[in-house]
Amino acid sequence: MASEQVSHPIFARFFDRFVGRDKDRGEVGLRRELVAGLAGRVAEVGAGNGINFEHFPASVGELVAVEPESRLRRSAGEAARRAPVPTRVVEGVAAELPLGDASLDAVVVAGVLCSVPDQAAALGEFRRVLRPGGELRFYEHVRSRRAGFARFQDRADLVWPRLMGGCHPNRDTAAAIAAAGFRLERYRGFGFPAHARLYPVLPRILGVARNG
Repeated sequence: MASEQVSHPIFARFFDRFVGRDKDRGEVGLRRELVAGLAGRVAEVGAGNGINFEHFPASVGELVAVEPESRLRRSAGEAARRAPVPTRVVEGVAAELPLGDASLDAVVVAGVLCSVPDQAAALGEFRRVLRPGGELRFYEHVRSRRAGFARFQDRADLVWPRLMGGCHPNRDTAAAIAAAGFRLERYRGFGFPAHARLYPVLPRILGVARNG
């Protein structure tokens, strides 16, 4: 339920440490691309510690940041005070958002659809809160198209979710987005960090899908 307290302190500390490291590896440009051109009322679901807030353009009239994990939500609250757009941090989970029907122009997710318990339920909820034609912006790690690496991800999935707050490295997220009724408008696949080799979450996708 959206009202339930969620606490993963070990994962929260890991998140704070490693997302900062990835920024130094060139991820800032990817996060800017994720939110570029957004306007109106936007929700970032699974906002973490607010790492994306600084990149939202001034054309965003309101940003509602939804975060279930208590430690990360406190950090996001601090980041919201420095954000360039009006930002409100709220408690909630992806499959049960504290938002009205068709109340948003866009939903943003980054590293979220890997860890939700039920992708279809979360994506269905995103469709509910988006207006017709609203955007889903996504930056996610996904199952590799290379069969050998995908098998490696399957093996890693036996352990990885226990270490990383429920994160699954082998989900075909683009297919799930399309199956939920979104129209994939544009997206691209790439590896990040570029120098990594045996890293289960190396394959990434970044793109835009439309509601209906």
